[in-house]
Amino acid sequence: MQGQTQSISFDGREIRLITGRFAPQAGGSVLVECGDTAVLVTATQSGGRDGVDFLPLVCDYEERLYAAGRIPGSYTRREARPPERAILTSRLIDRPMRPLFPNWMRDDLQIVATCLSLDERVPADVLAVTGASIATLLASIPFNGPMAAVRVGLLGDDFVLNPSYREIERGDLDLVVAGTPNGVVMVEAGANQLPEQDVIEAIDFGYEAILELIEAQEGLLKTLGIKQIKPDTPEEDTTVPDYLEKQCTKAISAVLSQFEQSKDQRDSALEAVKAESVEAIATLEDDDVVRQAVSSNSKLLSNSFKALTRKLMRQQILNNGKRVDGRSLDEVRQISAMAGVLPRRVHGSGLFQRGLTQVLSTATLGTPSDAQEMDDLHPSTEKLYLHHYNFPPYSVGETRPMRSPGRREIGHGALAERAILPVLPEKDTFPYVIRVVSEVLSSNGSTSMGSVCGSTLSLMDAGVPLKAPVSGAAMGLIKEGKEVKILTDIQGIEDFLGDMDFKVAGSKKGITALQMDMKINGLSMEVIADAVNQARPARLYILEKMLEAIDTPRASLSPHAPRLLSFRIDPELIGTVIGPGGRTIKGLTERTNTKIDIEDSGIVTIASHDGAAAEEAQKIIEGLTRKVNEGEVFSGSITRIIPIGAFVEILPGKEGMIHISQLSEARVEKVEDVVRVGDGVTVRVREIDNRGRINLTLRGVPQNGEFTKVEPQPTPVAPLS
Repeated sequence: MQGQTQSISFDGREIRLITGRFAPQAGGSVLVECGDTAVLVTATQSGGRDGVDFLPLVCDYEERLYAAGRIPGSYTRREARPPERAILTSRLIDRPMRPLFPNWMRDDLQIVATCLSLDERVPADVLAVTGASIATLLASIPFNGPMAAVRVGLLGDDFVLNPSYREIERGDLDLVVAGTPNGVVMVEAGANQLPEQDVIEAIDFGYEAILELIEAQEGLLKTLGIKQIKPDTPEEDTTVPDYLEKQCTKAISAVLSQFEQSKDQRDSALEAVKAESVEAIATLEDDDVVRQAVSSNSKLLSNSFKALTRKLMRQQILNNGKRVDGRSLDEVRQISAMAGVLPRRVHGSGLFQRGLTQVLSTATLGTPSDAQEMDDLHPSTEKLYLHHYNFPPYSVGETRPMRSPGRREIGHGALAERAILPVLPEKDTFPYVIRVVSEVLSSNGSTSMGSVCGSTLSLMDAGVPLKAPVSGAAMGLIKEGKEVKILTDIQGIEDFLGDMDFKVAGSKKGITALQMDMKINGLSMEVIADAVNQARPARLYILEKMLEAIDTPRASLSPHAPRLLSFRIDPELIGTVIGPGGRTIKGLTERTNTKIDIEDSGIVTIASHDGAAAEEAQKIIEGLTRKVNEGEVFSGSITRIIPIGAFVEILPGKEGMIHISQLSEARVEKVEDVVRVGDGVTVRVREIDNRGRINLTLRGVPQNGEFTKVEPQPTPVAPLS
């Protein structure tokens, strides 16, 4: 099992590439190590299948909890369905790899990255992306690589390459950029409202580092004596495409230039043109080469028609600067925004529509116990803000089975979640767990950015004090040779037939999230900068329309949302509040009909629909955790009597005892001769014994006349800071 190891010195760290030792039957395999993080990446190719007219590429990122020295928390105690973060990493691998395979390839391809060991200083995802390129090259699969990926963070004013998890959390930027020698192919970022120029500089900074990793991959191939297979486009029979171009170009161009028609009208018109071509081919002689080609391949005509439509649409944009709906290149579709569209039993709701894309978002406020526990390799073990994205078939006028969310739904939800996170209030001031659900009711491009806009509307309607409202827009690209056109607010056909889908979300202050996917082999920094800058006026225009619906968060929460009180206690006194076997806190929740969560840091959160009940629970907890000192004087009430003394509740939930000898200056024969249950008394703390018991006295403590029934007043506690 001797393998070969090549080391790369990269930004002060050593990346080790071990080949020839693991997974010998895979097409290509490499173990990528950095620090104590190790990711095994394999790439395997198998024969093509009949009838497949797309690239059947599958990218899987597998987490094994033994990598972090943990046992899975599931009932079976083994890994099952991939956690959300693993699915997102699978997409992170797929997105830069897919456009680099030749578009004619139909072989089954599978890339599997398995995290075998995790060092919290070295996240595994970018190593897996780079490893996918290396494994593919080693497998001699036709591929327009090498490709590599790096993460860029921002700490203060300095960019940091491949930051640790803690540095990512502390910094203002978490950006992953992937590229080839031809340029950038993928960008994924979350940012703390950073200016456009800072984000552009971060992408450029990351791409410079990518070139080092690409050079190292080329050196590895040379060392191993492996010659990279550059894909050559096979000769294709152009009989049918040439026939369609001759017969249908005029008709398709006429349809695409009818700017006033709706999407349905345009689709119907294009289908009619295609149907006419089918009828025309059916009238050809049996031995005609066009008719024979179509009859031998059922999908050839449809694919050729799509290719011609794509070509003509792109020509119209490049030559005339007009899109299929008549908009100019930088024009946003018609915007409609509404807040509070659902009854207030729903804590918050917003309806956002851009053109034919319509998204309904709802916000729900929960208690700290509603946080999602994350059973994966990431050091963060819970999520306090969740965004779920649903894409039902009726949103595109189709019928299909309704199943659990797929990778696309999870990815779009995560992007919208990332866009909103930087503007959420701090946990100390707004301790709610928040869930937003975006229902795509109609789709014609950029539903993820529609979800960002809908999320902002619903959160403001719910009364969440956002630091700033956020909007988003999707940018597209048409590139033919050196001619480049950037499109603002792309719709479905422009996404499907274009070269780029670049989503940009942010506030007036700056960018909060980016996601760029390419269909070409790379894009220059100049074009990326133009796309980022062109997105800003579009975002601000959309935001202006949103603020016409609701310009500030509601002053009050929905009456159906829980009321939370949050304060801090000494962590050493958590056990006092919980009590033996949890009896104290259980009794408290039953008595006040509240829900109480206590964090290890000492933060106590009380949830209740009754504000007075929550305040009562807070007073009791503050009383339980209030430190009592000898000599202090309290007003309280007698709660119970025993033969040797009486118990007084001096603070909510905290009692002390007056021994019978301390009830009066004179001798007392019977406790009831002096006090009875319910009497209000003023007492002084005589001592606190070595077991923490509070001993009180009435001797020498002035009383206001006869003992009367009184309610003890809670001692003020410092607010949560």
